[in-house]
Amino acid sequence: MSKATIVVFSGDLDKALAAFVIAQGAAATGMDVTLFFTFWGINLVRDENKKALKDKDFMSKMFGWMMPKGANKLKLSQMHMAGMGTSMMKKRMAEKKVNSLSKMIKDAKELGVKFLVCDMSMDIMGLQKEEFIDEVDEIVGVGAYIKASKGAELTLFI
Repeated sequence: MSKATIVVFSGDLDKALAAFVIAQGAAATGMDVTLFFTFWGINLVRDENKKALKDKDFMSKMFGWMMPKGANKLKLSQMHMAGMGTSMMKKRMAEKKVNSLSKMIKDAKELGVKFLVCDMSMDIMGLQKEEFIDEVDEIVGVGAYIKASKGAELTLFI
């Protein structure tokens, strides 16, 4: 089976949309697709309703407070304009019947896309596995991503 791997590094809405459109397209054509969420990309898979189970240190609390919590809180990389640009983009997507990022996440999972979260990024930012959406398959080190990308026909960094 052919494989595709995507490093989801950015926490910007437009870049996240691109990652999920490509992931769904690849999965729909029969490819084995893995998304590796690292650094700001892990904010995409944070669940806005879940809380950490353990106490956090000051820096971890600050990261958690400052970072967007989930797909619905992401901003555009360009033309955000204090939220107006992001709202316009979401409205335009709805008008054109383009699924929201939250729906794309669920659809990608239904197509069999694997979701891996970088444990180093998670640790640096003070996040815990209990804070992520249910679609996340594993918390892993970079070695797991390297293994998943070995022999991949498509490898992207977004």
